[in-house]
Amino acid sequence: QVQLVESGGGLVQPGGSLRLSCAASGSIFARNVVAWYRQAPGKEREAVATIHSGFITSYSDSVKGRFTISRDIAKNTVYLQMNRLKPEDTAIYYCNARPPSYSWGQGTQVTVSA
Repeated sequence: QVQLVESGGGLVQPGGSLRLSCAASGSIFARNVVAWYRQAPGKEREAVATIHSGFITSYSDSVKGRFTISRDIAKNTVYLQMNRLKPEDTAIYYCNARPPSYSWGQGTQVTVSA
């Protein structure tokens, strides 16, 4: 069973940056559309960044221009570079295929606060 392990979250001030990583136990990222999702308190989980075959990327309107998704197939790792962070970016961040087809990892908490 594939395991997904997210890391890199933390507490950051508004306007700051973080880089999240998601490591998979198997080579799933080469053959799947992969996304970063987030879930804020009291809200449903939403996809915010997606990387398709051919490294084509897409983003939700809320993060477009600020976040960048990338992947290293050799390392079975997907990244999310988050710049110009806002308080509304506070959430637990997860990665998974899109649509989700693997068990969710534990996520990594991102808190944006002064």
